[in-house]
Amino acid sequence: MNIQNVFVTEIVQHHEGVFIHNKRPFLSKLTTIRIIFAVNMVMRKIFFLWLLITLAGLSAKGQAIDSTYSKYLDFNLARFQGEEAKALTLGESLLPDAGKLSEKAKISFYFSIGKIYDDSGQPEKALLYYNKVAAAVPDYYVVHRGIGYIYLAKADDIRTRYNAATDAATKTKLLADYEKAVRQALPHLEKAQACDPSDETLDAIKTLYKNINDTKALSSLTVRLKTLSAHCIDLLEDN
Repeated sequence: MNIQNVFVTEIVQHHEGVFIHNKRPFLSKLTTIRIIFAVNMVMRKIFFLWLLITLAGLSAKGQAIDSTYSKYLDFNLARFQGEEAKALTLGESLLPDAGKLSEKAKISFYFSIGKIYDDSGQPEKALLYYNKVAAAVPDYYVVHRGIGYIYLAKADDIRTRYNAATDAATKTKLLADYEKAVRQALPHLEKAQACDPSDETLDAIKTLYKNINDTKALSSLTVRLKTLSAHCIDLLEDN
């Protein structure tokens, strides 16, 4: 309820002057109008002050976004020019502000920084960003290949340690770790193979199934690959 409604509903208007209604004094019509006018002026000042603050905030936010996109462009330029060390430095400085990028640009950036980590021998960091991309764009088979081969390398390393181990308990644990890594690798390798077939990937998939004695999954591989090939994305958009 605004101040005008209060006065209008409470004052008994049968002649000028100060009236008593429900044992409460009220002001004359003229004074009431003056008060309403004054309140309106105050409200206008408050509105214009709010508008100035809002515009200032939007300007600051716009400058922050412009700065973020400027870093993003510098990062992409460094990658394009093959300056991987510089790109990594720029990318890591951009990471805290990646949320200010558009959704598509953010996902493209995550894949790019993941690829840099992957190529520089930092697979755990690469996985962090590859998984974000795979979750956002599940049909982007390129990132699945990256994830699959990271887990494949992990499985190969475990297998090497298993073959070198002599303690039974250690071998049992390594065998379980190997199967876990294999099963993490396979869905991603299958998606990559379905969308972009290669003899190398297909051989790796078949070998992994044989190593964990999963003949059932191996026998249905062809059907799964055909199903997975129905939806494939080979290029990320960033705008």
